[in-house]
Amino acid sequence: MLAFAGILWNDFFLSQRRNAAKNNQMTAKEVLGKWIDAFNKADVEMISDLYDHNAINHQVANDPVVGKDAIKKMFATEFANAEMVCIPENIFQDGDWAILEWKDPKGLRGCGFFQIKNDKIIFQRGYWDKFSFLKAHNQLKN
Repeated sequence: MLAFAGILWNDFFLSQRRNAAKNNQMTAKEVLGKWIDAFNKADVEMISDLYDHNAINHQVANDPVVGKDAIKKMFATEFANAEMVCIPENIFQDGDWAILEWKDPKGLRGCGFFQIKNDKIIFQRGYWDKFSFLKAHNQLKN
């Protein structure tokens, strides 16, 4: 039964790739790969170009950030305040959703959900522990 399920999943993934190629678009997983690359380079321009003009980025430890310009400003601030690294542990795709489980060299862990349409991130939600992040980056205020 598991082998059959694996065949079905492989067929599904290949059909997603074929559909994306037919429409001259990337898969959600491919867009996520570009996001990880831009994030690890702390490249504000590259990462913000992956977002739709009306995108929403909601890191649940913070208020949602709405709009590409606001998301670009958020990344500029975050990259200036801390050296961040995303080491993917698992990446999954389900249609226009890419799911990332990550860690970093300081022991932080989290996950992110990215909804992608027409090669642009339209919605992102991230789960991580803000206290651990602030502590790891010496940003706790007394």
